Amino acid sequence: MASWNSVFLSWLKNFSNIFKDLSSMRVENPANASHCLSSSDLLPLIEQGNKEYKMDEVQLGSHTIRSHGFAIARTHMHDWLILVLLVVIWVVILIIHPFYRFVGKDMMDDLRYPLQSNTVPVWAVPMYAVLLPMLIFIFVYIRRRDVYDLHHAVLGLLFSVLVTAVITDSIKNAVGRPRPDFFWRCFPDGKDVYDKWGNVICHGDKSVIREGHKSFPSGHTSWSFAGLGFLSLYLSGKIKAFDRRGHVAKLCIVFLPLLVASLVGISRVDDYWHHWQDVFAGVS
Repeated sequence: MASWNSVFLSWLKNFSNIFKDLSSMRVENPANASHCLSSSDLLPLIEQGNKEYKMDEVQLGSHTIRSHGFAIARTHMHDWLILVLLVVIWVVILIIHPFYRFVGKDMMDDLRYPLQSNTVPVWAVPMYAVLLPMLIFIFVYIRRRDVYDLHHAVLGLLFSVLVTAVITDSIKNAVGRPRPDFFWRCFPDGKDVYDKWGNVICHGDKSVIREGHKSFPSGHTSWSFAGLGFLSLYLSGKIKAFDRRGHVAKLCIVFLPLLVASLVGISRVDDYWHHWQDVFAGVS
């Protein structure tokens, strides 16, 4: 958008120069001021304006990583430092032990779903939520050679995902809601044990039990909508999906990442790793 504004301003400057030249010619020839200029007089001025426009256009299209990459990174150095700080905060949050809330015997009826593996593995989430959008950003950069667009897209994507990750895992640790398969995490042999207050006494694997207290909200869903949702907005701007021409194919391209993110959220309920409320919270 900024490049088009620059081109438009360049055209206005060229036309203003033409009118200035016309005014000077009229002043130099007051006897002929009442006569219109011929096409032969206007042609050199128009050609000069076209040359200046082409020079501006070439300059706008020459923003590559080699020529402007370091300058952009230096300008946005504080943004990248904040990004690194978010990574550190997120790692610390992952180390913190989640809250173990009271889980009574009467609550186990809703937490006896089978313990299954993930349909969408944990390692696959950053692949499609971060790496895939970046590959699309690089593809657009190769075609348009606009390093500003590439930098801002990558920076915006990383901020979207990391801010979402910090918020999601903070809520997970604070709430400590048990997953639908918590019974089998707590009692892998099927023999449930409770203390005198009716709270569970788990004898399963500690890491599995700890993960069982991180149901709300869904991390897969929040990451998916943070990354693929950003990609959807990026694509809508690049292909001009809402330009009043009514191309349904463009809308399908824009909504495809959101559909994938929705299917990931549904898989979390199907795998009994999350309650449906967890998925809705992850979307929001």
